[in-house]
This record gives sequence, C-alpha cells and structure tokens, in this order.
Amino acid sequence: MGVRGGPFCKKGLPGNSSRNWQVLKSFLGSGMPARLCQERLSELYHSYNRREFVHPDPLEFLYYYDDLADREIVGLIASSLAYGAVRQILKSVESVLNRMESPSLFLGNSSKADLTDTFKDFKHRFTTGLELATMLHGAKEVIERHGSLYACFAKSLREEDETVIPALSLFVKQLASVFDGRPRSLLPSPEAGSACKRLNLFLRWMVRKDEVDPGGWDAVPASKLVAPVDIHMHRISLALGFTQRKQANLRTALEITAAFRKIAPEDPVRYDFCLTRLGIRDDLSAAEFLESCKLTSGFPNNSNCQK
Repeated sequence: MGVRGGPFCKKGLPGNSSRNWQVLKSFLGSGMPARLCQERLSELYHSYNRREFVHPDPLEFLYYYDDLADREIVGLIASSLAYGAVRQILKSVESVLNRMESPSLFLGNSSKADLTDTFKDFKHRFTTGLELATMLHGAKEVIERHGSLYACFAKSLREEDETVIPALSLFVKQLASVFDGRPRSLLPSPEAGSACKRLNLFLRWMVRKDEVDPGGWDAVPASKLVAPVDIHMHRISLALGFTQRKQANLRTALEITAAFRKIAPEDPVRYDFCLTRLGIRDDLSAAEFLESCKLTSGFPNNSNCQK
C-alpha cells in the first residue's frame, strides 16, 4: 500500500527500522512546542489513521465480527498474541480463530477439557496451547458471571479513577483466577508494574471508535485509556520529550499518557495507531516526522509538549 503524497513517507531513507532508529536517536529529549506538537500529530492522524494502513496488524481480525459478543473475544485473543514478528502474530491469531466459527458460541459450548483439546497443538513463540486454553476458559467464566467481558470491565470502573488501570487490575484478576497461581504471560497485571501494552491495546480497540478502532464498549470513557507502550511508542515518546524514562513499564506508560492528555484530554490514545505506523511500516518514516518538527521549531531544549 503506497502513501504517495503523504507528509511523512520515506524520502531516501533505507526501508529498515534499525537505520530509522539511528536517525531517530538524534532527536531524543529535544521536545517541541506544544502547539506545533499538536499540529504535527493532527496532520499525521488525518493522513494515516485510515483502515488502508492497518495491515499488517492483528486489529484487522476485529473487522470481521459485527457482534460485540464475538468482537470482544477476538480482541482479547488478537491483542494477547500481539508480540513478536507481525507475520507470525497474524498467522497465530488466524489459527486460533479458524477453530471457532462464532467465538461467543464456541466458548459458551466448550468445557475446559474441550478448550484444552482444541488448542493442544497450538504454539505462538513461548505461549502454549494450554495457556491459551486456560485464558479462554477464564474468559468463559467471566462471561457466565457478568454476561460479557464488557460488563465485567464496566462494573470495575469507577468515576473517580483517572485512568482504566484500577479497573484493568480487577479485570485481569477475574480472567486469571483459573490459572491458580501458574505463570500467565498472556495476562500481565498492572499491580506488578507491567505497562500491560497488549491489554491497553485491547482496550483501545474496544473503547475508541473511529475509522481504525471499531469500539463497542461505549460506557468506558476514552479519556481514561492508557497508551499501549511498546518499543516503537517508547522510542518516539523519548524523541518527542514525552518521557525520559528508559524502561517501558507502567510508570512510563502513565507518563506518556499524561503528555498526550495535555494535547487530547478526551482521547489521549488518539495518536497511538498513526504514531506506531512510523515504526512498523517500511513506507513511513519516524525520522521524517521528527525532522519536520525540528526544522520548523528549532527544537528548543527548554520547551516540550508536556508544558
């Protein structure tokens, strides 16, 4: 898919993330004036926050499910497996979904033993079929208790909570109760300090509604979402001056989210999709985006988007 005419398509930069990161490192900690930051982010959003730029991304699987009961299960599966090489992620998610014609009916009709047998040969990097089956069994029990994953999460969310993190902690506890203390890489907990990138990605997909994110969890305010911080978002946020923290943990994610909230208070993860395209797609350049800001603003050292 081309981006001809887009403001941040590559112009002579090699099409590999390693070289792009070397260029991007020259901007670290520089920051930019808040007004210019908002203008550049808005330009990026309107240019690239479109469905044509989604592939390759596990989000694309959610588009095939109009029923929210199915979509939230697909979202949980796709986001949980969203680690490693993107081609392998897509292959693994497709392998799971091909075994369930309707995810909600499949879970409703499957026992723990059925799930274990269905996914006994599944493997995604270090995620085993047993761990996947156990997570799905946890989802089935949550749905049986609350009616849906959405209802469970909404009941845990309090109006006074600044972010979704307290509700996410309770949500994870309910999903993970069936693990009986066994390791569960698919369901990290915010209480352990994890940035919970994949779970926050799941919430972005389910809460926000625009051309890219399908939404459906309408009672959860987008203003409470937390940025899904992976290596791409962390590097770009360092370059923008949104954080100086070197580890992509929960504190870093909250700091980055607070910076975005100053720009978009009602939708702090609005720019997550388009910014992460800069680090994922070969035809978009993070360096071009940052260079456009630097050339215009001069990147004064004492001014950044957090002020």
